Amino acid sequence: MKGILAGIKVVDFGRYVAGPYAATLLGYLGADVIRVERPGGGEDRFIAPVAPDGHGAVFFQTAGNKRSLTLNLRAPESRGIIDRLIEQADVLVANLPPAALEKLGLAADRVAGLNPRAILSTQTAFGSSGPWSERGGFDGVGQAMSGAAFMTGEPGAPAKAAAPYVDYSTAVLSAFGIVAALYERQRSGHGRHVEASLLGTALSVFGSHLVEEGVRGIGRVPTGNRVQTSGPSDVFRTRDGHVLMHVVGGGLFRRVAQLIGREEWIGDERFATDALRGDHRDELCTAVASWCLEQTTDGALESLATAGIPAGPVLDLAGALNHPQTAAVELFSAVAWPGVTAPVAVPGLPLAFDLPQPGLHQPPPAIGEHTDEILGELGFARGEVDAYRSRGVV
Repeated sequence: MKGILAGIKVVDFGRYVAGPYAATLLGYLGADVIRVERPGGGEDRFIAPVAPDGHGAVFFQTAGNKRSLTLNLRAPESRGIIDRLIEQADVLVANLPPAALEKLGLAADRVAGLNPRAILSTQTAFGSSGPWSERGGFDGVGQAMSGAAFMTGEPGAPAKAAAPYVDYSTAVLSAFGIVAALYERQRSGHGRHVEASLLGTALSVFGSHLVEEGVRGIGRVPTGNRVQTSGPSDVFRTRDGHVLMHVVGGGLFRRVAQLIGREEWIGDERFATDALRGDHRDELCTAVASWCLEQTTDGALESLATAGIPAGPVLDLAGALNHPQTAAVELFSAVAWPGVTAPVAVPGLPLAFDLPQPGLHQPPPAIGEHTDEILGELGFARGEVDAYRSRGVV
């Protein structure tokens, strides 16, 4: 079945996550995605190895449904191939700073000159203007500079989230922007430059906290897992594990009070609003913690679910993979790879459509697996391809 974006050609010059995963999402929706990487393979192929040949977990998540073209970007002759890619592309993705884009011939004005219909999607660490525009960065830098790492930890001990949410959110926002630009192109006939940055994403995701600080200047300090704007919300120890419970609104608060036998809380003016419950979080959470310590994890979750209170178990990685609800959402696809005995379980597209289901349908490409095929589609003759290969261009 053809995907929603069938017929759209995407050229992915990205590395790691913010650019490549944006292109991956487009590929999950049916676009033809060409991954351009250096001969020998990009360094992002080999992060968190899971295969005997060194291929890693990040690559499996960010390169499915793609074709691989190897290209020595330092070779002067590579410019002719890049230009041909630009001329035939609908979308170009490059998570590179402005100077690197210029050097590769991927600056927005040059792309528009070669192909006015092409959409250029770029991702940088700090944006394309300002004193830090040429600096590089990774997910954790965005977490640190948005206030999130400060608030996630304990006083004097900031903590970065293990989940690289800044990288992946930047990729999702980029894909969103690309789809919007494709829609706009139907009306105008012109491509656009869609820019995203790790810092911009991080500030947006942590925006409500920053808005509050900007208006009220509260100067909040971190409290670990304990939520400060409502309550009782925290990670609570049980007899055999931990559960996370989040309570917002008077209705949920009343249910908690009734569940743990603290009905006197319901009429207490100290707990009349979310803000007040947040202010008195320590008293509320201490009482809930005592109740949880008397329960098993499964027992606590069953009681909370019966009462209609949102909660979940704190699972380790194996527990997350093996939880029955994980299987029920049917997110993971089995990907075969040479040397790996069992198929690699890779998260696909976390969306469902009421049409033929898009998602992960082919494994990540071997290094340069489609180089000849792609160059042939670009119009290069067999002899030209052989000559490029002999000179180390591809």
